[in-house]
Amino acid sequence: MGTGVPSSEQTSCAKGDPQVYCPEGAGGTEAVRVTDCESPEDDRPPNDPSYHNPEDSGQLMASYEGKAKGYQVPRFGWRICLAHEFAEKRKPFNANDISLSNLVKHLGMGLRYLQWWYQKTQVEKKKPFIDLINCVPLRQIYGCPLGGIGGGTITRGWRGQFCRWQLNPGMYQHRTVIADQFTVCLRREGQTVYQQVLSVERPSVLRSWNWGLCGYFAFYHALYPRAWTVYQLPGQNVTLTCRQITPILPHDYQDSSLPVGVFVWDVENEGDEALDVSIMFSMRNGLGGGDDAPGGLWNEPFCLERDGDIVRGLLLHHPTLPNPYTMAVAARLTADTTVTHFTAFDPDSTGQQVWQDLLQDGQLDSPTGQSTPSQKGVGIAGAVCVTSKLPPRGQCRLEFSLAWDMPRIMFGAKSQVYCRRYTRFFGSEGDAAPALSHYALCRYADWEERISAWQSPVLDDRSLPAWYKSALFNELYFLADGGTIWLEVPENSLLEELGKNMCQLRPILQEYGRFGYLEALATLSEDLTWRQYLMSGVMAPVKRRNVIPHDVGDPDDEPWHRVNAYVIHDTADWKDLNLKFVLQVYRDYYLTGDQGFLRDMWPVCLAVMESEMKFDKDQDGLIENGGYADQTYDAWVTTGPSAYCGGLWLAAVAVMVQMAALCGTQDVQDKFSSILSRGQEAYERLLWNGHYYNYDCSSQPQSCSIMSDQCAGQWFLRASGLGEGDSEVFPTPHVVRALRTIFKFNVQAFAGGAMGAVNGMRPHGVPDRSSVQSDEVWVGVVYGLAATMIQEGLTWEGFQTAEGCYRTVWERLGLAFQTPEAYCQQRVFRSLAYMRPLSIWAMQLALQQQQHKKASRPIAEQGTGLNTGPALGPKEAMATLSPE
Repeated sequence: MGTGVPSSEQTSCAKGDPQVYCPEGAGGTEAVRVTDCESPEDDRPPNDPSYHNPEDSGQLMASYEGKAKGYQVPRFGWRICLAHEFAEKRKPFNANDISLSNLVKHLGMGLRYLQWWYQKTQVEKKKPFIDLINCVPLRQIYGCPLGGIGGGTITRGWRGQFCRWQLNPGMYQHRTVIADQFTVCLRREGQTVYQQVLSVERPSVLRSWNWGLCGYFAFYHALYPRAWTVYQLPGQNVTLTCRQITPILPHDYQDSSLPVGVFVWDVENEGDEALDVSIMFSMRNGLGGGDDAPGGLWNEPFCLERDGDIVRGLLLHHPTLPNPYTMAVAARLTADTTVTHFTAFDPDSTGQQVWQDLLQDGQLDSPTGQSTPSQKGVGIAGAVCVTSKLPPRGQCRLEFSLAWDMPRIMFGAKSQVYCRRYTRFFGSEGDAAPALSHYALCRYADWEERISAWQSPVLDDRSLPAWYKSALFNELYFLADGGTIWLEVPENSLLEELGKNMCQLRPILQEYGRFGYLEALATLSEDLTWRQYLMSGVMAPVKRRNVIPHDVGDPDDEPWHRVNAYVIHDTADWKDLNLKFVLQVYRDYYLTGDQGFLRDMWPVCLAVMESEMKFDKDQDGLIENGGYADQTYDAWVTTGPSAYCGGLWLAAVAVMVQMAALCGTQDVQDKFSSILSRGQEAYERLLWNGHYYNYDCSSQPQSCSIMSDQCAGQWFLRASGLGEGDSEVFPTPHVVRALRTIFKFNVQAFAGGAMGAVNGMRPHGVPDRSSVQSDEVWVGVVYGLAATMIQEGLTWEGFQTAEGCYRTVWERLGLAFQTPEAYCQQRVFRSLAYMRPLSIWAMQLALQQQQHKKASRPIAEQGTGLNTGPALGPKEAMATLSPE
């Protein structure tokens, strides 16, 4: 069955137009004329803590006509009026966007891809790991996701729609379920005077409901893991503030795994009449797609009392295999509230029965017992309502939770059953939804205190720009919503996988569970199954021993057991993956001081570096690229020694010297010290041109392109406390000169300096268009570049560079909570909801390290850095960066 989804971009009312709504069947209540359409001036001073500068949101709040500021909405975050329309509508990158010259280069790859895509989709009936034909379309609607890490996520859009679902691990359904709504009912002197679905939509189903909320009087504010939606109800002197809370808590490995979200409604009465206020939370059982079609879905009410706290709600049982689950819509019962429910209604009907039930007395009928199972092809939904009295000039609070219990999961291959992390605390029998709901509603206040304590040092720092505070926390959405997997590890499941060399990791894995990233284990394994790689057409093994895998597998197959779902290149020949692993190991050791971790990873680092040695064919201490796109930029050909891969290689060799000394292996230390000395000389001689490091050493014109990522090795070194003084690898004057050149050409000379740094720029100021990636902006690379600039004292340049990306993605293109890997100057974006933009936290680490360095210098030496722009940076040390 369909969900009756209207256009997600529809706006519900004409700007400034009054509306009239007369509730039907409400005992002759007079019509309410809405005339509250003026735009009052905000007379608060800019230094008021609750003041929000409209410039911080670009044009996102320009349509807002309301007076309401909401209840305790923070100043900083991503804020947007519900009536806002993004003027720019981009499209996903596809073959039509490839230049003729690049199309000819990749013709063979294109034909092989079509054959592979057909095999996957039409023969195997699977979703392709990389789908260039059915790309995720542009939907400028997403907001903060609900749900902790590894338990699945549900995204509620900024206009209030429940629109992106990741319940099955790693598998997304981009579907707006129209029945999933909040509805408000206001009653005065026993009569309903206002009843409105809090949605700007006008769907083709549930036609008896009052849709079309005027978006000009509402706004959304996100500061992950929380979000606020403020509704000024026209003509009612009532303001609603819905606060959404998800338990993403530093250092908490229990609550951060819970598949729950909380909605706290603070209702403010600005009038002189008492009111009864009700909020109804309706929810469809399932998403209205193929999983629901067989029927057999059913709902039932529940009540759970523990330690004097009572929670009531509905359980929505969805027994469809292979991953059955139960959804719980619940509310907290207090001395001041009444909780009622409507067990089952058809979400594809007019919805008149449930609407009239609420309209009659502001409550629902609360039938007992479970519903009958749904019939084939017929949907089922339910609703929970909380009612409270609202005194004149007073306020009240209504608390809801949404929990989903899918304790045991199978991936697409259906060959093994896993238990999610949260089952350690709530059991794996599939009956935990009531307990999860009760726990969330009783603990959310504590969660909020801890979230505030974590975020406040950044938010309170007046030296940091507002956009950065928004970006830093809101980009963390990917921690939970990035297909994240967090599973329990059974007692006997690791013996064979760990083997003799890694058996010491068993207690750690059993204590903390299994994440989606366990590269160390996958590195030592091999899969000698041969397959064809699409770019070259060459046949090669899936996975070779002692090389880092590209990925731990396809969620539509069997991750961990079959890694490397990526089939474009044979990544065993990539030059950068092994190096990044080694650099990350030392960085994590440096930040945590965990010597046990370093000892565990040392044999793996030795193995991958040994496999990397073969790429130094002339034994000059510097690896060479192979004349094709043999690195993360997998469509950008690199030949011979290169700035990017060569720089990562030297940085990895340098940290091997450090690790060898820490592990007491003098012979290994001497070996890598010799390589480093020779490699440094070769790198400077072959690549430095006096202004920057050349892209590579080929005879092609693009060999002298200015690559924005050329200092990636130095970035890792500085993050690890190296890269200067006795541990200097790249001459500091050269690094600073290169960064200044990148800022001048790749940032300021590209798109007016307002879109971040383009990947490649020719020396005469034109983007490098030799490949489909060289003229893209990679958001995560830009944040890393900005961090490198901050590390080298170019703080103003770093913030200018990063701001362009944030403004482009979050304010201009409407890609909030789906930050892409890449975008071009015009027309297209590529790979929505990508992991790399989490690198913005490298900026925070760089700021923290710079402040510590400044604090440790003599006063006479302070303030003599390399920064030529306006002073910008933290006033005091940032202790908010969690090493975990």
